Amino acid sequence: MTITADQTAAKPAPGPLTPAPIPPAGTKRTGVLPTQGRPVERPAAAAHLTDQQVEELGDELDAIRDEVLAQRGAQDAAYVRRMIKICRALEVGGRATLLFSRFKPAFVLGTGALAVGKILDNMEIGHNVLHGQWDWMRDPDIHSTTYEWDFVAPARGWQHTHNDLHHTWTNVIGKDRDVGYNILRVSEDQPWKLRDLGNPFVNLLLAPLFEWGIASYDLEWDMVAAGFKSKEAFKKDLNAFKKKAITQVLKDYIALPLAGAVLSGSGRRALIGTLSANAIRNVWAHSVIFCGHFPDGAEFFSEEMIDGETRGDWYIRQMLGSANLSGSRIFHTMTGNLSHQIEHHCFPDLPSNRYIEVAPKVRALCDKYGLNYNTGPLPKQLASTWKKICRLALPNELPWQRGRAAATA
Repeated sequence: MTITADQTAAKPAPGPLTPAPIPPAGTKRTGVLPTQGRPVERPAAAAHLTDQQVEELGDELDAIRDEVLAQRGAQDAAYVRRMIKICRALEVGGRATLLFSRFKPAFVLGTGALAVGKILDNMEIGHNVLHGQWDWMRDPDIHSTTYEWDFVAPARGWQHTHNDLHHTWTNVIGKDRDVGYNILRVSEDQPWKLRDLGNPFVNLLLAPLFEWGIASYDLEWDMVAAGFKSKEAFKKDLNAFKKKAITQVLKDYIALPLAGAVLSGSGRRALIGTLSANAIRNVWAHSVIFCGHFPDGAEFFSEEMIDGETRGDWYIRQMLGSANLSGSRIFHTMTGNLSHQIEHHCFPDLPSNRYIEVAPKVRALCDKYGLNYNTGPLPKQLASTWKKICRLALPNELPWQRGRAAATA
C-alpha cells in the first residue's frame, strides 16, 4: 500500500483495536493503518520486536519520508527532466542510426542506444512516473494520470495490478498476485503443481518477452474465471491492450524497418535491431525486478500476518519481502533505482533519485531493530533467484524423502 503524506500525518488515538476483515483477493486496501496495536501473527524474523518497538520503527521511517518531502524541489525536478532528455536523445538517435543499419557499426550503435533508451524509459522514468513520484511538479507530461510509457502493457492496467494490489499486499500468499505472476512457483508456501516442473523453462521464455507477459498478466484472466472481475471490465482492458500493442508493433516493427528499407536498404537489419533492443530491455527489467522480489532471503507472508496490521508492521513486511542490488550510481539509474527495492517498497512515491541517500538510513534502522537487510551484487542475487526458481520446480519434499521420513518416525 502506498502510504501518502496525509496518511502518515494521521495518528488515531490509542485504544483497543478490532482487526478489520481481510478484503478479498484483488482488492485495494483503503483507509489509514493504525500506529498502535498488533497483527494476529508477526513474521518470525520480526517476532522479537515488541509492539512499542514496531510503533517506534514506523515513526522513524515516517520521519525519513517526511524529511525527503520537505527537501523535494528544483534539484529533483532538474534530475527527472535531465533523464527524460537523455532517454529521448538515445531513442531518437538509436532509431535514426538503425535506418542505416546495413552497416555493422550503425547496427550495433543503433541497437545499443535504443536498448538503453528503452531501459531508461521503462525503469527510471515510466515506472517511477506511474507511481506518482513526480506528480508534485504538476507537469502533465510526467503525471501519473496521463503518462504512457514505451511498453506494451497499458499504463492504467499496470497501475492497478502493481500500485494498487502488489504494493498493498506485498508478498502475501493468496493476495499478492505478483508472487510468481500466476505462472511461476517462487515460494515454498505455494502449493506445488505438476506444471511447476516447467518453472525454469517458463522463466527463461518470460525474460525476453517480459513486456508481453506483464501485459497479459495485467488483464487478470484468472480473476475473470474466478468471478472477481466482470467480463465488461475485462473487455475494456483487452481493448486497451490491443490498441497499445498495435501502436507498439507499428512503431517498432513496421514503420522503422520500412523507413530503413526505403532510405538505405536496411529494413531487415532495422527490424532485427528493434527486436533486439526490446529483448535487451525486457531481460534487464525481468532480472532487476526478479532480484528485488524473489532471491533467497526475501520473505513471504500469510494472511494472518496482515490481519490487524499496523503501519509499523506494514513497513516491516516491505523490508523483509524485498531485496536490494549493490552497485554504482550509473547502475542504480539503469535499474530505475529499483536496485533500492527495499526503499522503494517502503516509500514508493518518493522521487527515485532520493533512494540512494535514504538507503543507509533504512539499513541503519534494520540493524537497530534486528531485521535482515537483504542486499548484494547483481550476479549474486540473480544466481540466487534462478537457483530458487529451479529448486521450486520440484515439490518441497520428494516422494522418497517422505517415505524415508515415515520409516524413521
